[in-house]
Amino acid sequence: MKRNWFPKMLTVLLFFTVCNSVLAQDKWGGMTLYTLRNEMGKDPKATLKQVADLGYKYIEAVDYKDGKFYGMTPLEFKTYLKSLGLTPISIHMGSMTTENADKLVADVKAGGFKYFIAPVPPMGMFSFDRETMTLSMTDDVERLADVLNTIARKAKAAGLEFLYHNHNFEFVKNKNGIVPIDYLLENLDPKYVNFQMDLYWVTKAGADPVAYFERYPGRFKIWHVKDMDEEGRFAPVGQGTIDFKRILEHAKLSGMKYYIVEQDQMFDGMDPMEAIRISKEGLIKFGFK
Repeated sequence: MKRNWFPKMLTVLLFFTVCNSVLAQDKWGGMTLYTLRNEMGKDPKATLKQVADLGYKYIEAVDYKDGKFYGMTPLEFKTYLKSLGLTPISIHMGSMTTENADKLVADVKAGGFKYFIAPVPPMGMFSFDRETMTLSMTDDVERLADVLNTIARKAKAAGLEFLYHNHNFEFVKNKNGIVPIDYLLENLDPKYVNFQMDLYWVTKAGADPVAYFERYPGRFKIWHVKDMDEEGRFAPVGQGTIDFKRILEHAKLSGMKYYIVEQDQMFDGMDPMEAIRISKEGLIKFGFK
């Protein structure tokens, strides 16, 4: 008697397809390894495994030294992330200059990243005062724009997208009466340079993220999502005062492709890994998908 094996085989294939789809949906959203910088410094592979276990899908890296990401070659780093079901989306390259950009771009490309990000004004155009704990930047925004444009063109040629990440100081008029963030948005070609909006720092500056989406639609490709408590400190998503629901309603207008959880500092004894777990719950609460 001839066996009808085709329907059975089709059933098995459909079963595995559904299972794989469900598993894929278990992981979503992104986080920056800056939040876990101390943990990554001790045991990067174990820390990345914990991030994957929490259900995050993609990561933003911040550590690059001697051609390696967290002590791993670009290929090793990319391969290990893949084994965990994690995707390297973006990297903050604070050490970028017009001279070393070619090497950095090549390694970022080899590491599987999509976005090459300037986390602060590069090449000595940014300073941090440890005594007052304040950040500041150059008044020469024309030179800053030129540097960003030069490096961005190198990134574009390699197939990477270049973004500039804001803090609050870019929203303050400089001595020449220029608001740096406005100057950059108006004078940098979106073909080469776009932006990673840090929702906390925009709010800290007293600006409205949605107003910037309306003025400069499509320019904010990645968001840093972190909350602000009543004292103005960093807090896990959903544990503070920022109206993420309202902001999220304008995601398409902003041009947002990815969102990344971040918490720069911990307070009241909170553990960084616990903070990103709570933030994942906050993302769900506000409707991030």
